[in-house]
Amino acid sequence: MNLESQPPSFWRDRIKASAIHLSISLAVAAMAGALVFGVWYPYPFREISGGRELFLILVTVDVILGPLITLAVFNRVKPWPVLRRDLAIVAALQLAALGYGLWTVSLARPVHMVFEIDRLSVVHAVEIAPELLSKTSPGITALPLTGPTRLSLRPFKDNQEKFEATLAALQGMPLAGRPDLWQPYANAVPDILKSAKPVRELKTRLMDQSDAIDRLLRAEGRDPESVLYLPLVGRKAIWTAFLDPVTADVVATLPLDPF
Repeated sequence: MNLESQPPSFWRDRIKASAIHLSISLAVAAMAGALVFGVWYPYPFREISGGRELFLILVTVDVILGPLITLAVFNRVKPWPVLRRDLAIVAALQLAALGYGLWTVSLARPVHMVFEIDRLSVVHAVEIAPELLSKTSPGITALPLTGPTRLSLRPFKDNQEKFEATLAALQGMPLAGRPDLWQPYANAVPDILKSAKPVRELKTRLMDQSDAIDRLLRAEGRDPESVLYLPLVGRKAIWTAFLDPVTADVVATLPLDPF
């Protein structure tokens, strides 16, 4: 086909069809983004756990390629059944790619923030051993789809369990990722408050961050002198979580390594 000899309407129709496809693709990508960043990876988990970069790459490729393929295949000269089939194939391939991207991101999504001895550890779906899912305590959803929840680790039943769990951790099964050790966050509030340290100690060690810490906490309506902190350990980074001195609720987070 000699494209240079085609009438203006040939390109006008293709560009219009591609633009419509692009608009639909952007709308679908926006809905997928709302799910990923609004539910699965709320702040600060989108920074701590990663996944954002992978999702953006997959969606960007998906959004660009679909309309480009439509630009290539759309032709009003084709019989309507043929054109409809071509467009349906393009849409199906695009949706399949988007579905695969969402599935991949869902596997890496953070599912729990677990108090683990002296820190808050972010646990991701892919890190949880499938063989332990059946041992999840009643009332706890092992793999929630509605965003990360707060949990803590229960005390070991005996020295044998402690030894076995420690050995498994050395072999790559972190304590925080074991459903058989989970308990509600509220059950560990006394231990959390005991492990947490006053913010003034952090400010003393990291004096160059003192003003940033004060601004953050005051913006949350908190007195920096009364707030506690714990390390918040994720897959990509270590942050600082600031805690209420009574309830142990996380009141703010900062991209600051407190170790």
